[in-house]
Amino acid sequence: MNRHKAAASIAGVIALTAAAFVPPAQAADTTSRSAAAACSMFPGAVTPAGVQTTAEVTAGTPPTMTGPSAVGPAAFPPGQVRLSSTFEAEPNVAGVDRTGFVVQGDALYLRSYNANAGIDQANRIGGGWTNFTALEVSHFEYTAGRIGHWLAYGLRNDGTLFRWQVSGAGWRSVGSATGFGAVKSMALISKTTTYDTFLANTRGGALYTIRIPISSPMKPIVTKVRAGTWQGFEAMIANKCGNYGTLLLGIDKDTKSGYLYAVGHANGLSTVINGLGKVQGTFPEAVNFRWGAVWFLDPLNGD
Repeated sequence: MNRHKAAASIAGVIALTAAAFVPPAQAADTTSRSAAAACSMFPGAVTPAGVQTTAEVTAGTPPTMTGPSAVGPAAFPPGQVRLSSTFEAEPNVAGVDRTGFVVQGDALYLRSYNANAGIDQANRIGGGWTNFTALEVSHFEYTAGRIGHWLAYGLRNDGTLFRWQVSGAGWRSVGSATGFGAVKSMALISKTTTYDTFLANTRGGALYTIRIPISSPMKPIVTKVRAGTWQGFEAMIANKCGNYGTLLLGIDKDTKSGYLYAVGHANGLSTVINGLGKVQGTFPEAVNFRWGAVWFLDPLNGD
C-alpha cells in the first residue's frame, strides 16, 4: 500500500480543520477565540473492557463533543492497558489501519489492527514499565518520504524522563533527564527537525513547556508558562490548531470533565492562552490518548 497516496486522498477526513491561529501576545481574546473556533481534535480512551473509543471535540462557545463511540471490538485484554501513546489512524481501501504503543501491566507493546484488512498485531517490545506514569511517541517527517525522527518518551514516577529511538518494534535508549517529579501530566505540542516539546502541568498548579532537543546528550529546556491554577488536570491532550497554535484539552478525572483551551505559539509567560470553556460531555475512562493522522499528515507546531 502507498501510504502517501492513500492518506493524501482522504486527508480532509482525518486531518484537523483549522483556520489560521497565530495570535501575538498582545492579541485580543476575540481574535484567538474566533480563529480557534474552526479547530477540532480527536481524544481517545481505552475502556475497562479493552475497547478503544474516539470522540470529536470542536472549539466553540461552549466547546462541543460528538461521541465517544467504540472503535470496533476490544483491541486489548480487559483491564490491562495503563498508558497509551498517540494512535495513528490511516484509512485505506479496507478500512482504517490503527497503530500505536500501549503499556499493559509491566510490558510495552506495539499494537496495529484493521479487522477488514486482516491486520491484528500485538508485538511485545519489553518489560520494566510498572513505575512509569506517562508515555508518548513523536513520529515526525519533514520532507516527503523521509522521516525526520521517531522518538519515544516515558516519565517514571521518580521524576526521570527517558527517551528512546524507535525502529519498527525495537527501541534503543538515547538519553534521560531527572527533575520531573512534580509533573502531573504532559502533552506533546511540537515536533520539529531539531526538537520535540511537551506542555506539562505540575501538582503545584504550574504549567511549563519542556523542549527536548533531539541531539545527544539529552538536555531538556524547561520554561514556565503559567505559575498556577493548572493542578486539576490528570491528563492533557493537544492537537495542532492553525499554523502555530494548539488546541489543548485538560481532563479532570475527579469530575470526569474536560476543559478546552486555545494556546498560542509557546513564548513563556507571554504565551496566549484562552479558556474556551467546559466541554459538553464526560470523560469517564482512566486511560486517555490522542487520535492522530498518519505521521506525515500530523504536524504539531505549538513551540
